[in-house]
Amino acid sequence: QVQLVESGGGLVQAGGSLRLSCVASGRTFTNHAMGWFRQAPGKERKFVASINRSGGSTYYADSAKGRFTISRDNAKNTVYLQMNSLKPEDTAVYYCAAADRSGATGVDREYAYWGQGTQVTVSS
Repeated sequence: QVQLVESGGGLVQAGGSLRLSCVASGRTFTNHAMGWFRQAPGKERKFVASINRSGGSTYYADSAKGRFTISRDNAKNTVYLQMNSLKPEDTAVYYCAAADRSGATGVDREYAYWGQGTQVTVSS
């Protein structure tokens, strides 16, 4: 089992920035590719970004490219999502997830472990 705890969400004005963190515990962190997903009210959960287990390869949804950066610190068992130039449409609950694979992926069924989520609200 992998336990994931997200933090860093909050209320920010459009154009602002936030950095989300996700700390993992349980199984060896470097066994897992990691991802961030988000779910807006009344909508399906969607992929945001993923990173392979070494941190050397990343993959982004089109909505995140150029604005968001995923990274990981394997020594701290932590994955981050730096979000810049935030827009009201980025408002959602953001979830961290761990996959039992080495490569980055945007497919949510590849992720076996999920955090509880952190709310991000972007005001216009």
